[in-house]
Amino acid sequence: MTWWQERAKGRARQTNAGLLLALSLLAGSAAARPVAIGGAVQSAGVASRVVGGVELLAVWTLPRVGISVRNDPNDLRLRLGGRELRWSPAQGWRALGFTLQGTLSAPQVLNGSLHAPLDALRALNVPVKVDSPEVLDFAAPTSVPTATLPPSVPAPASTPRPEGAAASPPPAEVAPSPVAPPPTQTFTPTANLDTVRVSRTMYRSVEVQRVVLELSGAAAHAVTRQSAGLTVTLPGVTSSASTQTLPSGDTLTIVPTAVGSAVSLTTGGGRSEIFTLNDPARVVIDTTTYTEEGVPPPINPDSLPPGVTYRRAGTLHLLSFDPAQYATKVVSAPLGRAVDVAQLVRGAGGVAGMNGGYFDPASSLPVDLVTVGGLMTAGSLERRATLGFTASGEALFGYPRPRYFLSGAFGSVMVNAVRATAAPSLLTAFVGDGRTRVGDSGLTTLYVPLNGRAVQSALSGPNVPPPGTLSFTFDPARYPQLPRFAGAPLSATLNWQAHDQPWPDAVDALSAGPLLVQGGRVALNPAREGFDTGTNIWRATRQVAYGTLGGQPTLAYLEHGTPETFAAALAGAGLRDAVRMDSGSSATVYLQGGYAGLGGYLNTVWSRPVPNALVLVPRVNAKR
Repeated sequence: MTWWQERAKGRARQTNAGLLLALSLLAGSAAARPVAIGGAVQSAGVASRVVGGVELLAVWTLPRVGISVRNDPNDLRLRLGGRELRWSPAQGWRALGFTLQGTLSAPQVLNGSLHAPLDALRALNVPVKVDSPEVLDFAAPTSVPTATLPPSVPAPASTPRPEGAAASPPPAEVAPSPVAPPPTQTFTPTANLDTVRVSRTMYRSVEVQRVVLELSGAAAHAVTRQSAGLTVTLPGVTSSASTQTLPSGDTLTIVPTAVGSAVSLTTGGGRSEIFTLNDPARVVIDTTTYTEEGVPPPINPDSLPPGVTYRRAGTLHLLSFDPAQYATKVVSAPLGRAVDVAQLVRGAGGVAGMNGGYFDPASSLPVDLVTVGGLMTAGSLERRATLGFTASGEALFGYPRPRYFLSGAFGSVMVNAVRATAAPSLLTAFVGDGRTRVGDSGLTTLYVPLNGRAVQSALSGPNVPPPGTLSFTFDPARYPQLPRFAGAPLSATLNWQAHDQPWPDAVDALSAGPLLVQGGRVALNPAREGFDTGTNIWRATRQVAYGTLGGQPTLAYLEHGTPETFAAALAGAGLRDAVRMDSGSSATVYLQGGYAGLGGYLNTVWSRPVPNALVLVPRVNAKR
């Protein structure tokens, strides 16, 4: 199971556990109530609690109703406008800016969180609606405080008793406080944890949560990772104990320790990164979660690989690549197999890629031209728009009709087809993969290097050509002019049969179509390429194309539209040339990196596996 699958399941477990806890607490007392702010009901973690008949609210939730707080069980401060309440174990409640009428119950620490009595909020004149007794409904505040109140002014230090003087009478007995005393400090404080800020952003199926620990000064930190989260220890940093459930469902706990503070974040398996910032001093925890594996993660526009540019115009998305840093290659899966585009990209050492040409879903075999490393591995239909790539990385757009030719003293003969299955009436070619059998009883197979001068091997019957070996199978009775022994003079060439581009320089090529843009203008001509516009291949769907924009190879993705819509959008965006690849359920544009290294996709729906892809490879890798 991947980390993001564990994270998604952890989220569900946390949500269920939180609901059960809330229900159990609410069931414990009929007076406990959910909280609403401005009519919007808050999460169960914000609900009130009842202890000894006193209704209480967690102090960490009070800024939501406009109260500034210091969340310290030994120095609690609550301020709203010109009215303030302070509480300490020694002095109890004190009112500043107004006269406190009656008495207030002491605060309580429940499950690690400090809770204040609801009557304290009423004393501060926090508006509480009384027309809905089943819900504790507060008016929406004009602003939500973000800063923690500073400590109360400490009492003057006691004067040392002179030697021989009588001891002062003991102070009056103080009733024990329900608030647990803080741990004994055995360190000299160097900073205080003043404020915790939390933000959460969703990018399609990726959740990015940021927790910022704002400190009063610079401090060291150490990180301990657990299976379901992490703990950040802050030596020498003072803090107030608290526990809160974040909007993501994560739990954030702050605990003062004997040597400083510990901040624990339970993430349920998300991937967290920790870093520090200065002025002011901050420790930042970024947690990335892949929340829904049924939806592809998006690219991160703010963290693209070097030399990659992302543009968007409405529903058209474009990824362009610096040609000085990247070259395009045609990459194929093993014969008869279809795999994910991301897998083809990674296998080629690439940075990005898109699906390639049309194929038969039943066999996963291409139905049109595929040329890799100068060898034609799938034959051409000889009418569809074709992409080609030279050894220097130049992109070619045109209509070649490539065929293999065998030549010798007898003249020249054209090869009929490129496939593993032989036929007695045909001369067939196949590029070996080391596992696919060619030939048959009564047929001869010749191994001939491309542009070589002699037969390397001559075999009768079925055989398996080694990987990368160009082989030709035929019936000697039909092709008596072809030699049948090793060392015989014979040359094999790939004739591109086109003059619209320098096709003899192409090392990789892929046919798909239609040609959408040429010379900056819409060039759509389905009749020329033999497309039936009344079939599914021409329907409005997800569209992908390979083109050039400003001299840069560009992968294009249209969220939905017809080829006509796509062509117009590409020309409008300034592309000089563009050819559509297999679209619809095959449409994929993948880029490595993304949020937390998940990789990113322009397509918002998973595509099906494909037999080949166009991959952008760093030139240092492309030369290998």
